[in-house]
Formats: sequence, C-alpha cells, structure tokens
Amino acid sequence: MRKRLLTGVLVATLAASSLVATSTASSAAINYRTCTDLKSCGGMDALVKAAQKEGTLNAITLPRTWANYGEMMDTFSKAFGIKINDDNPDGSSAYEIQTIKTAPASKIPDQTDIGITYGQQNENLFTNYKPATWKDIPAEYKQPDGRWVGSYAGEIAFLYPTALPTAPTSIADLKKPAFKGAFAMGDPTSAQEALMTIFAINQAAGGTFDDVTKGLNFIKDLKASGNYVTVAPSAATFAAGAYKVVLTWDFNCPGAVAKYKEAGIDMKCAIPSDAAIIGTPYVTAIPVKAPHPATARLWTEFLYSQNKGKISSTLGSTKGKTGSQIFNSLMGGQNIWITGGAHPITEPAMIKKGLNVAPPTVVIPSSKMGTTPNPDQQAAAKTAITAVWPTISSN
Repeated sequence: MRKRLLTGVLVATLAASSLVATSTASSAAINYRTCTDLKSCGGMDALVKAAQKEGTLNAITLPRTWANYGEMMDTFSKAFGIKINDDNPDGSSAYEIQTIKTAPASKIPDQTDIGITYGQQNENLFTNYKPATWKDIPAEYKQPDGRWVGSYAGEIAFLYPTALPTAPTSIADLKKPAFKGAFAMGDPTSAQEALMTIFAINQAAGGTFDDVTKGLNFIKDLKASGNYVTVAPSAATFAAGAYKVVLTWDFNCPGAVAKYKEAGIDMKCAIPSDAAIIGTPYVTAIPVKAPHPATARLWTEFLYSQNKGKISSTLGSTKGKTGSQIFNSLMGGQNIWITGGAHPITEPAMIKKGLNVAPPTVVIPSSKMGTTPNPDQQAAAKTAITAVWPTISSN
C-alpha cells in the first residue's frame, strides 16, 4: 500500500555554534549507537567522518516524488559520498514497523518516515536522538527524549487528469454520476495519508474529528453507486485505467504532475472546497538496532537543518572540505521539503528568521485555513475504521 499517492520551531544559526563546530573528540571513542545529540556524537566533523566510514544509509519507503525526497537523497549522497538503499519506496508506515521487527540485522532501516501514531505506538523500537534544531520543534510533535520527531506535513488535495469531462472541486462531487468508477483511495488502517483522507471526507460529510462515521458512510455510498473502486492507487493502476481521481497530500503534486507530464498526461491538484485538512506531521525515528548509527544521525541532522544552500545539481566537488564545511554549504532538509510542497516542522520559526525558500505553485489552494485532528482523535478514528474497513474495501 502506498504511503502517499502528503505544520512547527529552530535555531538557524546553529551552523555557526559550537554544536556544529569541529570536534576535538576522537570518533573512535564515541559510541554512535548511543549518542543522543550532535555534541555527544563529537560534533559535525566527527559525525561526518564516522558516517562516511560506514558508507551506507538504509532508507525505507521514501518515494522520490514524495515531498522531494529524491532531491533529499541525491544531495545527501553526493555531498557525503554515502550510498542510500531505499527499501520499498511505495510501502506504508505499517510496513516500516514490520521491517524493523522482522528484517535481518543488516536490512533494518537506519531511520523511518512514519505516521505519528506509528511512532507513538512503537516507541520501544527507537533510540533517543535530538537534532540540533530541537528547540524549533513544537513539544506536541516530538517525543521528549527524541525517540520520534515530527518532520513535515501536507494538506489533502485532489489529483486528477485535466482531460476529465468533469473536474472534482468538492468531495461532494464524488457522488455525481460523472465519477462512476473514478475514485480510489489507500488503506486507512495502515497508511497515514489514507487515514487523513477519511478525515477530509468526514469533514465534507458534516462529521467531526471525534466521530468519523459520516465519512465512512459516505464511502459506503460511493461504493454502492460504483463511484469508489477498491483498487490500491498507484501509477501502475492509474495507467491501467482502474481509477481517475485520488485524494493525496499536496506535497505529492509537484512530483506527480511532472512525472505524468513526461508520459503525456496533464494532471492537476486542488484542495477540495468542502474540506481543508492538514495532517499531523510525519515523524522520523532511528531504530535501536540501526546498522549504520552514525549515518542515521547525520541523515537526521540533514533532514532538520534550515540552511539556504546548494542541492545536488549545484553542489560541485567537496574534496578537501571538512564535514562541517560540507554540511553548512547544503540546502537544509527543511527547505528541500518546502520545495517539494510540504510544510516542514520548523517552518514557522524559519519564516520568522527569513530562512525559508519559496514553495512550488502547482496546487490550487483553498480559501479555508486547514485544520488538524489531534493524535488522540486519529488513534480513535483508526480503531473505528479498522473495525469496518475490511467490509468496505472488499470487492
């Protein structure tokens, strides 16, 4: 099941502080499996050196068009000379958790990108680590010890081909005969994007965050009319004509629109007029048994950095530069997420400090201010959905 078909505060000047200064500590004396922040990891120079020695990052379920993760991986790999293995890019949060529990030691991911409820429910699988921008991350979106940390969020939007005779402008439109056999969605019991899609449908149907019954009944009605098709949305199933319309994160739009354009298909994204749902942020977490612990921590620092800098296409040679010099020259991961259409966790702090870059303009916005169900409401909804989803999604 695809994890996607996808807002937060940081000391931007940390690049000049002692936390990213060259460390005098010997990397050989540092236990990168247990160090909990950049200082205890010996500083940026020591961390980069240790990560380069490991040479590999085991990533998991990071599609290249998802919030600009392709650029994120390319920039990191080119800057530090570290190979990235991305297991099952189209996987779900549930798949990531299962992999941590069952994969051979060398195949365990070094870091996960999961829905917040999966982080909360599996804290024992993760180690403590606080990135240098810790203070800029809202308390409600980080585990106090750093076992999981909010990273970025998205708003639910339509993605559909411009060739459709009738364009969907509201979720209510999905009940029209024009959308027979057209709408598909992921599995809300295992994927955060699909869970938030239920909340969007529920909001449009007049429901509240405390009770998603109206949303589930709306989907039942769509199924009864043949407008909802029980197929997993993906590029392959779309190409096969299995569906036409999906609700997805707005940060999927830049990559998806560009990808389909290459195939000769014009796509459009728009926020539904009757629902404005911003998801709680996805969270990152480093598994206790991460096989490349130094690289996992360097990747974390990169994801949460706020620099305006270079990306893979403009980086050039890093030969002869120290780890901190390389790191400080890069476009920060928070800004790379912005260029992918996502809302990074430290975006409010970055805006105040003028560190944010401009977002893409692919999505037709809504005039409404998006709202977010809290983690407890999401957990309760997931329980209710799990009880009935098999009967809704079965053929």
